[in-house]
Amino acid sequence: MERPRFRAYFLHPRFWPLWLGLGVLWLVVQLPYRLQLQLGRLLGWLMFRLAGPRRQIAERNLQLCFPGKSAAERERLLLENFASTGIAFFEMAMSWWWPRSRLARLAHVEGLEHLQQAQAAGQGVILMAVHFTTLEIGAALLGQQHTIDGMYREHDNPLFDFIQRLGRERHNRDATAIEREDIRAMLKVLRAGRAIWYAPDQDYGRKQSIFVPLFGIPAATVTATTKFARLGKARVVPFTQQRLADGSGYRLVIHPPLADFPGDSEEADCLRINQWIEQVVSACPEQYLWAHRRFKTRPEGEPKLYGARK
Repeated sequence: MERPRFRAYFLHPRFWPLWLGLGVLWLVVQLPYRLQLQLGRLLGWLMFRLAGPRRQIAERNLQLCFPGKSAAERERLLLENFASTGIAFFEMAMSWWWPRSRLARLAHVEGLEHLQQAQAAGQGVILMAVHFTTLEIGAALLGQQHTIDGMYREHDNPLFDFIQRLGRERHNRDATAIEREDIRAMLKVLRAGRAIWYAPDQDYGRKQSIFVPLFGIPAATVTATTKFARLGKARVVPFTQQRLADGSGYRLVIHPPLADFPGDSEEADCLRINQWIEQVVSACPEQYLWAHRRFKTRPEGEPKLYGARK
């Protein structure tokens, strides 16, 4: 995709409220980092009180995925999850607007050699991630260490889309933003020996998925990871990030490449991926994006797991 460009159209009065909101947000994120964490928790509490439908989805997901926890334990986890989601709003703005040097001080990176080795071998990398609430700042911090391309879906608001892409791409001057549906472009990037951020943990419908267990529930799981790895001749390298509880920043871990991947079948590969997702989400459940309707697509004949969408 071409680089984001400012257009005079963005000065139209219809965008003034957004400009005002972005200006206020820019001022707020100049505050000390730990204070922003507290503001984020406050925002998360407000979201918990006001965002009823999303709260119900997250609550249902926690019931489905952690049936062994008590109702009180799940309630505490739900509250912490909304706090993490509120913090993510400020992390997004930090990653867009903080000076690179200030942002870099928050990064605690492990396993960078796995990306460097693939790059030296001229082999592409599918940087397999999951949708943690910290994904925006995690991608920015890693982008300062190594060029990472990304899958991209255009935002409905053209001004917000411009600001978002400008903020993201400043960490990777030579990075490529690839439309999520542009399979040919993704394979071209992988065959060129580049690394691309990719998360296979959401429900994209029946057409491009097969059903394999996730937390013991049949889940529509995309087979694209296998196809991309095979056709792009790429390594699949798991990547996780976590907001540290002591307020010192973020732990970014690039794990060793998956051995013998792709495997014997797409089903076996999807099961292997889902088992990894279970492992990393269970290690840090409060920072996962539970507000996504992960189990909305059901096998034939099985009842829906969520209420009617409002």
